[in-house]
Amino acid sequence: MGMILPVILATADTMADVIFQPTDLASKRLEFLEAARNGQARLRDKDGTSFVMLPESRLRLLETLAKWWQAYMRLESLLRRSELPKARELGELAWLRSFAREDLDEFVSELHDALVAANADEDTTALDDCIKGWRTTARQLEDPLRRAILLAPHVPEDYVEASEPDGPE
Repeated sequence: MGMILPVILATADTMADVIFQPTDLASKRLEFLEAARNGQARLRDKDGTSFVMLPESRLRLLETLAKWWQAYMRLESLLRRSELPKARELGELAWLRSFAREDLDEFVSELHDALVAANADEDTTALDDCIKGWRTTARQLEDPLRRAILLAPHVPEDYVEASEPDGPE
């Protein structure tokens, strides 16, 4: 899934060689928690099942990256076709339906850049800002009057200098 797989593999590669057993949770709980704080706590159950404990913030980061990489790949695939995707095909990205083809291509490019930045920074701020900006624009384009104003050609003669209003008298 794009860049999420390297993140997951890097997490697995940095895990300590120490694998805790269920009985260690009583005697080595502080070591286990310290390893978890560092994103490295591994626990092997008696049936061989392996568990990993990591900070919730790291889990949320991985979940968010996985979700948006999947959305990115789906949208990129849909845009390879000649016709614009329908709302039902866009699924949770149906809010993009108000954009023209070139805007969707620009969104895909910006989304990719934001995902790469979020992955590198281990922080979703760039991704959140990207999504918020595009969603806000999509909401504005839903209104016919705003859409007409936003998409109208710029005619300099339509604009004049405004003078400062007079102060209170």
